[in-house]
Amino acid sequence: MSIATLVVVILVIAAALTFDFTNGFHDTANAMATSIATGALKPRTAVIVAGTLNLVGAFLSTEVAKTISGGIINEQAVTIGPEFILAGLLGAIVWNLVTWLVGLPSSSSHALFGGLVGAVIVGAGAQGVNFGAVIAKVLVPALVSPVVAGLAAFVAVRIILRIVRGLDEGRVESGFRHGQTVTACLVALSHGTNDAQKTMGIITLTLIAAGVQQSGTGPELWVVFICGFAIALGTYMGGWRVIRTLGKGLTEISTPQGFAAEASSAATILVSSHLGFALSTTQVCSGSIIGSGLGKRGSQVNWAVAARMLIAWLVTFPAAGVVGAAACALCKTGIGGTVIAVLAAIAIALGIVRLSQRNPVNAHNVNSNESTQKATARKDAASARIAA
Repeated sequence: MSIATLVVVILVIAAALTFDFTNGFHDTANAMATSIATGALKPRTAVIVAGTLNLVGAFLSTEVAKTISGGIINEQAVTIGPEFILAGLLGAIVWNLVTWLVGLPSSSSHALFGGLVGAVIVGAGAQGVNFGAVIAKVLVPALVSPVVAGLAAFVAVRIILRIVRGLDEGRVESGFRHGQTVTACLVALSHGTNDAQKTMGIITLTLIAAGVQQSGTGPELWVVFICGFAIALGTYMGGWRVIRTLGKGLTEISTPQGFAAEASSAATILVSSHLGFALSTTQVCSGSIIGSGLGKRGSQVNWAVAARMLIAWLVTFPAAGVVGAAACALCKTGIGGTVIAVLAAIAIALGIVRLSQRNPVNAHNVNSNESTQKATARKDAASARIAA
């Protein structure tokens, strides 16, 4: 392995772990948004529990990792350089940060796949992508899984509300609040079994492309550990903007609804992980929340927010693909272009973080209404100008 290739491999692993970290804080909402919204768990407690269980879940299965490292990219038909994988990761990271800034629960999975597909098409041609696997293992589950989870949550809410009808409302809320603690933990565990594996697959694919690991083999133990740790750390940081959108933006939910949504999400994700489907946990959990909102008479779903999420889902794959393709065009020029692509991504990331500080969302205000939060921010800014 040449020095230049070694440098690129190291950059890929660093970028993969960065993506894993952004995946963690972007997708914390999947496991904990409903529990935080209903008060079943305190915000900081929720992210600690979610982070721990994400780490545990990373060790439970490697089927999804094998799908990515040996299915999506056709490394046997063309030569896939590590720089192509790096470019795809940069596309996914940038899109994750953009959607986090605006509080949209987009799919980290589709950002990753889109970035990879765009980079490989530019770097090696369309024959470098196994489109059959993309359709069967990524796109079809993306269409089916949120519908399945939403229907399951809808039916579960109807059954639960029928069972508890006539019982004391306070006791029902209290009982399901404890139940939500269990179901939220299941979602966090299932998230680790699915999403952490995607980064494992990327690193494994890189090692195979660099000739360090044999084609067709699964992730090494050290890869499993560092990927599980990275997503757990990101989860602990808490993606409060996305948590607010999922927990409060779609619909106001009670603890029975939260219980049904989380149970439906966990079941869907765990089954899909076992089958090797690299689905979007964000889409699954969003579908469950909408289903739980529709399942209770009198509940209102904010279809404007749902429409924004749908647009983000549709745009994610091609948008990340365009960024990945642009990054790959730079990376193909050599080590200099690769460094420029990485520095450009870092500059964009820092700019997004700086923009986010204008309207911070954290554990203290995550359950407040977004419009109220903006009004308070404007009032504080006006007060500061007067004082100056």
